[in-house]
Amino acid sequence: MNAPTTDAPAAYRRATVIGGGVIGISWAALFLAHGLEVTVNDPRPDAEQQVLAGLAEITPTLSELGLPTEDFTSRLRFEADLAAAVADADVVQENGPERLEVKQRIWRAVEHAAPAHALLATSTSGIPATAIAEAMEQPERLVVGHPFNPPHLVPLVEIVPGAKTSARTLLQARGFYASLGKKPQVLRKEIPGFVANRLQSALFRECVHLVAEGVVTEAELDEIVTNSIGLRWAVAGPFRTFHLGGGPGGLPHFIQHLGSAMEATWPGLGNPTFDEPTVAVLTEQAQEAFGDETVGELAAGRDRAQIALMRALGKTPDTAPDIAAVRT
Repeated sequence: MNAPTTDAPAAYRRATVIGGGVIGISWAALFLAHGLEVTVNDPRPDAEQQVLAGLAEITPTLSELGLPTEDFTSRLRFEADLAAAVADADVVQENGPERLEVKQRIWRAVEHAAPAHALLATSTSGIPATAIAEAMEQPERLVVGHPFNPPHLVPLVEIVPGAKTSARTLLQARGFYASLGKKPQVLRKEIPGFVANRLQSALFRECVHLVAEGVVTEAELDEIVTNSIGLRWAVAGPFRTFHLGGGPGGLPHFIQHLGSAMEATWPGLGNPTFDEPTVAVLTEQAQEAFGDETVGELAAGRDRAQIALMRALGKTPDTAPDIAAVRT
């Protein structure tokens, strides 16, 4: 959960958010709630309207978290020119389309226009920083700061260095996100998709398979997950769960006694594709399961439950560190 504070993170006063979609709006909301001046850069003619509408939807969740939201849009401005948008930024959080050539074009322009001290982070959900930074003259400045959606609520930020990302940039990123009450995790090795999305993708692949094969419906599968592994993993995570499953002998005992049975199920796991029949089944069942509420209503209910769960689990952040020295 993002820590309540009325002060901007140390050494960071101005943030530029590139891209005013769902992730960009969520980042902008979090930055504003922590006292930063925020500039949103998005070339769409209706970007300002979309961002303001999104912020209005998010505001109740921020208030529930104890974050200040009164008049916080007074520190928000919109700038369609990319160079002008990043000219005085202390941090740039890019949320552009998930296309390598687009991100390369953005960062080629940003590195020349942003101040030398600025933290440069991309929210990409899977493109390695190494690939994006190939177009940059200063690849050491770029780092992946991948949030788990929505950034204003879910604590995780995966910090993933590229081949040339500097240690200073990593320290900057970790300090900045921690100062916002996030739980940054620096990956030890660059890998496409990073960690959280790879885990989510692996599980969702089997979910699609089970629904497509008629084993369960979407609604039934969601009930199974939220009443079993969802609850358990929120408390312990997979490895701790199976370590406990091994009793006094821990994980080695679990693997010794149950590992072969688990491994025997792996070849039979599904390998579905999003072909037309599968998409038709998934679409029909989604309408049946969730069609009585709007996406906004569903998201609001999810966020309320998520906050309650995080509070019950004590998932509140430590006091934000002083990261002023990181910029020097």
